[in-house]
Amino acid sequence: MPYWRVYYHLVWGTKGRYPTIDDERAASLRTSVIAVAHEHKALVHAVGVMPDHIHIAVSIPPSVAVSKVIQGMKGRSSYHVNLNRAVGQDEFAWQPEYGLISFSERSLPDVIAYVQNQRQHHAQQTLRPYLEHIHEPGSEPANRS
Repeated sequence: MPYWRVYYHLVWGTKGRYPTIDDERAASLRTSVIAVAHEHKALVHAVGVMPDHIHIAVSIPPSVAVSKVIQGMKGRSSYHVNLNRAVGQDEFAWQPEYGLISFSERSLPDVIAYVQNQRQHHAQQTLRPYLEHIHEPGSEPANRS
């Protein structure tokens, strides 16, 4: 088995960035994201859910396309939320874009803390813009070289 250490911070928002994620949906989203990660032999370090977006700190093996894992996470999680939605409740969907940043093992504890404390960071306006960025349609992808 090859040796690898790869760390990613993922973020994506709800369709229209509408605040459609309540506590029940957040629990379903977490469960689905973790299940998809495990199927791909990825390790989820932290999941932070806000009413209009999600953050994930994850290690994905280099043998798996990161985009495939993200596609699975987004697809499965929205499917499960919609499967359990109440009558008359709007259909849940993610926007097609996402943000992806790789980081070092040394930064792992800091990124985990950031992801786990999303509500606090948003309430206190202590956000880190580079960890909140989601590529918007029609704009150039952000490269941090």
